[in-house]
Amino acid sequence: MQRAYLRRDTSYDGIFFVGVRTTGIFCRPTCPARKPRPSHVRFFNTPREALLAGYRPCRRCRPLETDGRAPAWIRQLLARVDTAPAERVRDADLRAMGIDPARARRYFKRCYGMTFQTYHRVRRLGHALTAIGRGADLAGVGHDHGYGSDSGFREAFGRAFGKPPGRCRGVACIVTRTLESPLGPLVAAATPDAVCMLEFADSARPAAHAAQLQKLFGCAVAPGSNEPLEQLRAELAEYFAGQRRRFTVKLAYAGTPFQRAVWEQLLRIPYGETASYEELARRIGRPGAQRAVGSANHRNRIAIVIPCHRVVNKSGELGGYGGGLWRKQFLLDLERRAPDRL
Repeated sequence: MQRAYLRRDTSYDGIFFVGVRTTGIFCRPTCPARKPRPSHVRFFNTPREALLAGYRPCRRCRPLETDGRAPAWIRQLLARVDTAPAERVRDADLRAMGIDPARARRYFKRCYGMTFQTYHRVRRLGHALTAIGRGADLAGVGHDHGYGSDSGFREAFGRAFGKPPGRCRGVACIVTRTLESPLGPLVAAATPDAVCMLEFADSARPAAHAAQLQKLFGCAVAPGSNEPLEQLRAELAEYFAGQRRRFTVKLAYAGTPFQRAVWEQLLRIPYGETASYEELARRIGRPGAQRAVGSANHRNRIAIVIPCHRVVNKSGELGGYGGGLWRKQFLLDLERRAPDRL
């Protein structure tokens, strides 16, 4: 545990908690605060144990926020953006809402890979792109989405999407949104027709995968929502409630023929069961290629729905998982506990 704590290993988030005797504070293993001396550290299995021992939760890593819900102030801010996406929310507006702009900047940078202002700007531009794709008048679309001048809108639009508004008639857009879950916030992305990404927001993968999607599908990526994402949100809620075994939302998973073969085999692993990397290699006709199977498994961009969490080592040990081993164990336990009637 000491080694995992010093390395800020995300695989152990939720597995144990760290108390600092000199400050009386307890943290997640991944807390960015300066590490104390090993002799000043005490480990706990749960936040409850730390609280009963007299420790108080860290204000930086917030170890009590384990129910998957974003903090209330973030939900308030996102609700404002969703209600009026064309509105400009400046630092003064954040302060009026009781939100420290620096805190918002750090949170969005950690969970979305961009500052709040960048998130909001790209969100506005994404709505503008959708409007243009539907035939909106180019002369007024910038003003309708919070820009005071056509030149400023064209410049911002070109920086975001690599082409001027006039060349985006009929261009599709991949939209991204955050979904709450018992395992923490998830970042989802979808084309107009299919889900193409689902990742845990606190990992480094969403930003990297979003850049890959832009190249693979040849279209812009911007915050928003669409029909596939709404269907995914509903199906995930049913899954985590133990009421769904099979996802029906349409998927788009671009990759090499080998990667696609592995991902399609993942979709065939029954709910509540597991398979080894070696077994998957045999199923795709590549016995002995379990390391390559593991690599393809790691590159899966649609967690949970393409169930890479159902792949374990031959010995039965969990193996690796991009979202952390505690999440993998949670998902396997959830599926094993589901009633047989489903």
